[in-house]
Amino acid sequence: MIKDININDFIFKGYQIPTQNTSVLIIHGNNGFLACGYINLEVANKRNDVCALVTGVKNLEDMLEAKVFKLSNAALKAGIKEGMTGKEALLLMY
Repeated sequence: MIKDININDFIFKGYQIPTQNTSVLIIHGNNGFLACGYINLEVANKRNDVCALVTGVKNLEDMLEAKVFKLSNAALKAGIKEGMTGKEALLLMY
């Protein structure tokens, strides 16, 4: 499933990819992405991608209110911090 997500009139793309037991969740902005804990940050760090992770989410809407628990080095440089909501992190990725 692909869904447009509007945050303060900024449009992000949300992706929900079903697996056999769960879903991989990603919300993409112009300069980075918010993802569920399924994503490996080692690869994001190797590629210098801005990536923030949230956990305990079941759908794209949950991701907006969930707290960032881990982030890539590039995300840290972009001003994203652990404990921010997914929505706050995404606004720094637009």
